[in-house]
Parts: sequence; C-alpha cells; structure tokens
Amino acid sequence: MTATDPKKLFVKSYGCQMNVYDAQRMADVLAPEGFVETQTMEDADIVILNTCHIREKAVEKVYSELGRVRELRKERNAAGQDTKIVVAGCVAQAEGVEITRRAPSVDLVVGPQNYHRLPDLLKQAEARRGVVDTEFPADDKFSALPMPSAKKTLARGVSAFLTVQEGCDKFCTFCVVPYTRGAEMSRDMDAIVREARHLAEAGIREVTLIGQNVNAWHGKGRNGSASTLGELLYAVADIPGIERLRYTTSHPRDMDESLIAAHRDLPQLMPYLHLPVQSGSDSILDQMNRKHTRDDYLRLIDRIRAARSDIALSSDFIVGFPGETDRDFEDTMDLVRQVGFGSAFSFKYSERPGTPAAELTEQIPESVKNERIYALQALIMDQQTAFNAATIGKTVDVLIEKRGRHPGQWTGKSPYLQPVVVEHELHTGDIVPVEIISIVANSLNGRVAGPVRSAHIS
Repeated sequence: MTATDPKKLFVKSYGCQMNVYDAQRMADVLAPEGFVETQTMEDADIVILNTCHIREKAVEKVYSELGRVRELRKERNAAGQDTKIVVAGCVAQAEGVEITRRAPSVDLVVGPQNYHRLPDLLKQAEARRGVVDTEFPADDKFSALPMPSAKKTLARGVSAFLTVQEGCDKFCTFCVVPYTRGAEMSRDMDAIVREARHLAEAGIREVTLIGQNVNAWHGKGRNGSASTLGELLYAVADIPGIERLRYTTSHPRDMDESLIAAHRDLPQLMPYLHLPVQSGSDSILDQMNRKHTRDDYLRLIDRIRAARSDIALSSDFIVGFPGETDRDFEDTMDLVRQVGFGSAFSFKYSERPGTPAAELTEQIPESVKNERIYALQALIMDQQTAFNAATIGKTVDVLIEKRGRHPGQWTGKSPYLQPVVVEHELHTGDIVPVEIISIVANSLNGRVAGPVRSAHIS
C-alpha cells in the first residue's frame, strides 16, 4: 500500500438492526480519516467485530473469531502490512478489559456509546495495544455522529435504518441490554427529521426507525417538550420521497394511543408490527419483569387491529424460562393460536451472566426446552405458511431492491416484509403493484398488476 492508497475497513456485525446501523456509522466516522469499506477481511487495515450479547455463547463466538483474525494479522505482517483489531458492540461493553486479557492481540475495545470517538481511540491504540473505552459518555453520542454522504447512503440500498433511541429502562430479568446499552436515550425530533430528509434526498424510499425500545422514544419535539413515537412518525411521513415507514423493536407497555393512531392515519406506515410478548403465561411474564400481562397484550392487539384491520403481527418468544411449567408453556401456545402471527421469532432461554434470571434455581432441562421450542416453532411456521398462502390472488405494493437470480427477474419486499420475485423491466427503488401468483419456500412470485412508481435509481 502506498501513501496515497486508501486504508481499508472491514466491519463484521452480529445480531440486531441496531448493530447494522452502528456498523454504517462507524464507517462514516472513519471515512474522514481515509478509510474505505471493503467486503473482504483479508484486505482490511482495520477489522471491527461488531458484537451482540443476546444469543447463547455469544462471548465464546467472539473469541473464536478473534483467533481467526489474529492468524490473518500474522499473514499480513509477514507481507509487510498491518491489521488493527477492534472489538465493538455489546460483548465489548459487557466484557471490557477481559477481552484484552484473553485476547492480547486486540488493539481496541469500544462500547456502543463511544463510536463517535473511534478516530481518537485508534490513535491511542497506535501508541499502545489494549485500549478499552466502555464508559457511558456524558456527551451526546447522537449529535457527534456525522451523516453519511448521499453516494454512500445510496450504495447501501433503497431501505435504511435510522436510530432514534438507544438503551432500555425495563430491566427484563433475562436481558443484558440495560447493562450493555445503558439507560434510555432519545434523539431530538429535529435531528431525526434532518437525517431522514438526508436519506430521502439520497434516494432512500423506506426508513425503519430503530431502538432497543423504540416506542419508548421521548425526544424533544418541535415545541421543545418531550414527544412520542407516534408524533415522530407523522413528522417523518411528511418528508417528500419517504414512501415507507417502519419501526422496531417495541415493548407492549409503550404502545400508546398516538402510535396506534399513526397506524390508522399514515399510509406510509407499513401494516406490519413486531411486538414482542415473550410468553403467554402471567406467572412467567411476572418472573421476566415484563410489566404487562397476557390480557394486557391481547387487549392491545385488539386495539391495534381496530385501528388497522390489515395489519400483520410478529413477536418474540422465549421458551424454557426458569420455572416454566407445562401449563405455562401451553398458555404461550394458546396465545399464539389466539393472536395468529404472520411471523415470529422463538428462542430457548439461555443464561446471561449478570442478569437476575441467571440466579434463579428452577432452570429447565435442555431436553424439555428442545421439545417446547420444536412445538412452538411448528405452530409459528403453520401460521406463517397460512399467512403467505392467503396472499395468493391479492395485489400488494412491492419495493424493488435488486435484480433476481435469473435474467429479467427483480426482487423486493411486500409491505409485510415478504420477499417477492417478479419478471418485468424495472429499476431499483421502483414501487410496483404485484399480483401474487405462487409461493416458493418463503418467497412469493408475482406479476406486475399496475403502473410503476419509478425512482429511476439504476
């Protein structure tokens, strides 16, 4: 590499949409320092592992990956090149200096609240390996992060994540988020609208507002007082070019009337809502510290469906939580049957060090967890298959994202996040009415059924 060659950055992200967003912003922060993104780790001058602590054995997976990166650095050193190794994300926040103790090859450990300080931290790591910054900052992380260039934004596609909120104050007993992402912090409405307008001007047609507990957003509104997510959605919907809006992930306790009204009033707000319930048993919900009951959730679903009759629902479930009886599990199965989900995610409970649930004594045998997860996933798959089958013969608007596998094919997403394949002369960013004619695995096949709203992007 010559002095004029750009330095290359490779970010490998695990887990949630927030990490996808954070990976993009880390790249944006480092761009003024001369770094360009590469899709190949072997070419990288800096490798960032952007980690997630939610899944089982997340920490050990990080150390395993660090072993591979260490060997890569040896090969590059032998060729007269260097690779800096950075661990970011929730594992970085949770483990801190333990990472540098177990993996001395790591140059920098940085928590999610401090990505805006990456350039300075990397300079410190030039002088000494093993820099750790996992302090929750007093300054405003959000305002310190630059907006990406229009060219870079467009290169990432026609849909974009936009972080509006971070952290969580709920303290569910199974969850590490309050400890790794900190207390709830909301961006001001003006800053969010400004970034959303920037995305629209760059050609983005679909924006997903994200946060660990996104519907707890309470940023400063245009009148100077705390606002609500519903009010924020109305403001973003007014931006020309934003054709679709989504938000994730929500908590049932923060689903207020203004947000439900937004589902009723805003055609840009897609009729698909991810609203985790975790369990259908009041006893388990109480042990989880979820702060809602089974009946609370069911009545909330009724209110949402009254506002938007065509809405599809998704959720999260944990099976095998400590103390979960057969009766508790059947309550969960019964709730799934009552609600009817378009899709859902389900997981076996796994202990997270430092969380209250890890200290509970009535841990469930792995064999029982396996039986329950298989039964729940079979029911969820039946519902998802039925939901997809019900679209045959219907016409849905599809946002075209990229070319398909075969010549003449294009693929995109329905309002319900279903992958749709269509053969037609189209462009990335087009929104086209498609009549669904068949289902292949989890994707839908269709034909154009009306005029295209063209973006003329590619």
